Amino acid sequence: MIVNPGSERLRARTVSIPDPGNLERFLAPGRASAFLRRGDGIVGIGEVARFSTDSLDAADVWWNQFVADLENETELPGVSGTGPLAFGTFCFDADHSEQQSVLVVPEVIVGRRRGQAWMTRISQGDANDRMPALQAPPVGPGRVELQDSTLSAQEWEQVVAQAVEMIRRGEVDKVVLARDVRARAEQPIDPRWLVNQLVNRYRDCWTYLVDRTVGASPEMLVRTEGGLATSRVLAGTIRRPYAADTSELATILNGSMKDLREHEYAVESVACGLEDWCTGMNVPDAPYVLELPNVLHLATDITGVLRPGASSLALAATLHPSAAVCGTPTPVARELIAALEGMDRGHYAGPVGWIDSSGDGEWAIALRGGQLSAVDEHEMQLFAGCGIVRDSVPADEVAETLAKFAPMRQALTGE
Repeated sequence: MIVNPGSERLRARTVSIPDPGNLERFLAPGRASAFLRRGDGIVGIGEVARFSTDSLDAADVWWNQFVADLENETELPGVSGTGPLAFGTFCFDADHSEQQSVLVVPEVIVGRRRGQAWMTRISQGDANDRMPALQAPPVGPGRVELQDSTLSAQEWEQVVAQAVEMIRRGEVDKVVLARDVRARAEQPIDPRWLVNQLVNRYRDCWTYLVDRTVGASPEMLVRTEGGLATSRVLAGTIRRPYAADTSELATILNGSMKDLREHEYAVESVACGLEDWCTGMNVPDAPYVLELPNVLHLATDITGVLRPGASSLALAATLHPSAAVCGTPTPVARELIAALEGMDRGHYAGPVGWIDSSGDGEWAIALRGGQLSAVDEHEMQLFAGCGIVRDSVPADEVAETLAKFAPMRQALTGE
């Protein structure tokens, strides 16, 4: 990949703007990116550079080079997320995937955070301050059919049972297994339609759209800002039936030794990964319950004071894959996943998010989502997974995947 295409040096100009309203209205057909939560976030339009890779570390090196070669003018110096940035989506396991990870640098960026709104335009020569056009609302995909893909629900249940036996024999402590379904739509699937649905239904999640990867993740692998790192670890889940008493469900989840054990593995893996990057850390002694429209999760928010020079991509490279999406011990669990699932996860459960010119960024885990087909605009692949430990009941894990498919099923159908 040529860092700066063309003979003239790229320039970035960032200006403060009035509140732009719903950021997703700026997403244009074709090359569009988004990372949104609770009305705030960042959207990207167009593309000035792209880097395909199989390594988070290589992406970090490329981005540092790109920024070093870029002229950067800003009205908001030092504000995290402003200025030039790259959106990224990375494979769960590059060694077992035919897909490539990618960083995309948009031509135009519109963002809002904590009441401050801005626009960045990257171009050859002088960058103008013209706002991008608002887009017409996207059209839904019409009738959608969902079908089992790699494995049927019954076949996947047998795989889970096999994993439970391996855990009980001491071959692994925890393994996170996923399954996929194929969505076939009557009309072309517009990812902007999915973004619009997800930001309204799952406001407490991070809605992401990068390349062909789209979803609404409840889990933040790592965020860096102002010398601090934060990570939200989720592991341990209970389904939330419609109109259920969440206080009763939370009590059940908090008392589940199976879920608490699963959560402990995930917290330990992230805390150990962050330790070398931080001068001090806060790891709560007990999780809290995060309530989402479809499920409740055990959650722990870890914070740390970063050592100088730590970029968000470097931290993501250290933390991924965590026990929350892979298992424990990680190398053993990763090989079991490749052997048992029978599918290419692609970008599912990999880091997805953005990095700015200072190295700050947000990298969620690509959960509650899927990938649009590269060859058929009527199709996409949806994913859902569960942490398997010695007390797991295979039929219950199948039911949990159905709950985790709900966000994308609802987004596709508009139900």
